[in-house]
Amino acid sequence: MPKNLVTKKEYKGINTFMLAAAGFSSPFWMSFKQVKELGGSVLKGSKGFPVVFWKQLDVKPKGSETDDGETPQGSRKTIPLLRYYTVFNVDQTEGIDPKKIPALIARTYNDLEKNKQCEGIIKNMPKRPGIVHAEPRAYYRPSSDVVNMPRFETFTSSEYYYSTLFHELTHSTGHESRLNRKGVSGSDGQWSAFGSTPYAKEELVAEMGAAFLCGHCQIENKTIDNSAAYIQSWLGKLRNDPKMVIVAAAQAQRASDFIRDQITE
Repeated sequence: MPKNLVTKKEYKGINTFMLAAAGFSSPFWMSFKQVKELGGSVLKGSKGFPVVFWKQLDVKPKGSETDDGETPQGSRKTIPLLRYYTVFNVDQTEGIDPKKIPALIARTYNDLEKNKQCEGIIKNMPKRPGIVHAEPRAYYRPSSDVVNMPRFETFTSSEYYYSTLFHELTHSTGHESRLNRKGVSGSDGQWSAFGSTPYAKEELVAEMGAAFLCGHCQIENKTIDNSAAYIQSWLGKLRNDPKMVIVAAAQAQRASDFIRDQITE
């Protein structure tokens, strides 16, 4: 996964897609300032790549305080804060002491090990929904909190089976008992209308979450083309709100972290 060379933290959400697609052999990235602090310089003509960070800010409107300085309940509101920074891959730099760049040790799994990786994620998912093979179609039903999958042998490969299951499990993280995501979490079990903006966003979340999980299990090379085509098919619904893609990727990352039991807060 792309990560910052100085902080050693992996980039999250949409940044994972953007930096992984940049085509560099090294996963390590730095800001211009960090390159200088490590004694290096950016190669002439190199172009940086944007990474974005966003969070929800709890703010109180100006003048909303009472006489005792308290803010009345309900007067606070939440607004999104989006920032972006420019980073460079270590391959775009020179002069950095090689000892400061960790050696890469590649771990390649065979097909059996990849399947075990996928099964391990599914088995250890917290608050996992029911998984049944009752019908020849894949879906998640919020009202019963159940994922239905076609039988394993009906898929052309194990990668496509697990990719599809990861998609439906990502949907299930939106249930009110898990991450309580709008469009999935309603106690009445109703989805947003097919083709609507909320539906399109939820499909992006599900497919991006599946892509994160496939990457973790090293099966993304077999499924990435299908994922890209699927995501592209829904992007048209979100043309008027380009930030929605960033939000969807962040929610997909959180869903992936939930399924892998990696949420700490």
